[in-house]
Amino acid sequence: MPPAADRLPRVVAGSGVSRIPANGIEIAYETFGRDRDVPLILVMGFSRQMLGWHEDFCDALSRRGHFVVRFDNRDVGLSSHLHDAPRADIQAGLAGDTSSASYRLEDMAADTAGLLGALGIDSAHVVGISMGGMIAQTMAIEHAARVRSLTAIMSTTGDPEVSQPSPEAREVLLAPPARTRDVVLDRAVTNTRVIGSPDFELDETEVRDRAALAFDRAYDPPGLARQLLAVWASGDQTERLAGVRAPTLVIHGAKDRLIPLAAGRATAAAIPGARLEVLDDMGHDLPRPLWPRIVELISGHVEEAERTLAAA
Repeated sequence: MPPAADRLPRVVAGSGVSRIPANGIEIAYETFGRDRDVPLILVMGFSRQMLGWHEDFCDALSRRGHFVVRFDNRDVGLSSHLHDAPRADIQAGLAGDTSSASYRLEDMAADTAGLLGALGIDSAHVVGISMGGMIAQTMAIEHAARVRSLTAIMSTTGDPEVSQPSPEAREVLLAPPARTRDVVLDRAVTNTRVIGSPDFELDETEVRDRAALAFDRAYDPPGLARQLLAVWASGDQTERLAGVRAPTLVIHGAKDRLIPLAAGRATAAAIPGARLEVLDDMGHDLPRPLWPRIVELISGHVEEAERTLAAA
């Protein structure tokens, strides 16, 4: 077994953020590792910028021989924001009317596939978290040739029967947008206490620092509403997931209160041959103490997929 990622020597730092046209928008991205290594693209979840994939986490993956790409989804960070789009009507969406959605997960999957193409990467191992897992799954359905393997972390099929958050987590998801920087930082701590991994001590300074970085890069509540409507408008993908042929790993926390473990089980059941790994002490976040385990799971899955591809 390869040594743990956190004991390997550092190979390379991040390349610095760049922007590139893809799928009719501009996408901000950063790479880690050597471009001759096995490509792996990280897809972040709802409302989170690429900063949600911590630089140290990306470095750990690059030390395992991966060329890592992280990026800002549309409407967050330094990628294109659809300021001229119609207002997303969240109240109507809650009532089942998603007609105000400006785009769907299919469009965000096309963004991801387009970014790979713009970077000259024919196919990559795709890792998505939460909404990013749904984007990655959609990419495996609609852009199968781009996906060498799929890893979905704390994600769901979109079936509301298995995806209902706890009442406290639902309040976090649907809270009115914060109006000031200080409130954003305070709320980041409060929200992490609600939906994060309760078995690990919360580093409030780290949470505040990451929230401050994200706020200072871009804070766009209407953009976040558009993302949320995109998820709701995309609906239940269970039947379509039966067509996924990429080797699939599903990672889910047993203590996830935002997207419960039942959603991870449903995802693994929907995709032929998918493997489910349940982390007993994980909630809806990526606590640093679990990074070595998660990196090991992702890298092992990628290595197995590469061996299968080489033997084909």
